[in-house]
Amino acid sequence: MFMIRPSNSSLKVYVYSGVVDMRKQIDGQAALVETTMEVNPFSKRLVVFTNKRRDKLKILAWDKNGFLVWYERLEKQRFLRLKGDHNRVLSIKDLNLYLDGYDINRFKPHEPLKIEKVA
Repeated sequence: MFMIRPSNSSLKVYVYSGVVDMRKQIDGQAALVETTMEVNPFSKRLVVFTNKRRDKLKILAWDKNGFLVWYERLEKQRFLRLKGDHNRVLSIKDLNLYLDGYDINRFKPHEPLKIEKVA
């Protein structure tokens, strides 16, 4: 199986929490990023969009001199709704788990400890 996935772990992944008509082209999606999310669409980041049925997903990214778009259409399953606001940031690892169908909303790591001295 041939699959192209984002792998640069230094990239930020922003999630657009609303639904998007997948007929919307690159310029329309970039405008959503700029106006609704108040994020620069020309910076080094990925922005994830899903449609109302959550069977389609697009990822928009700027690459030096033009936009890239990843597009995935599921035949039977659905992408889970990601919780959070328009500026929720995911890691590349979480994005790839999400693309594989995992519910990353339920993945919750241990809370960080703030220890000031040894017992």
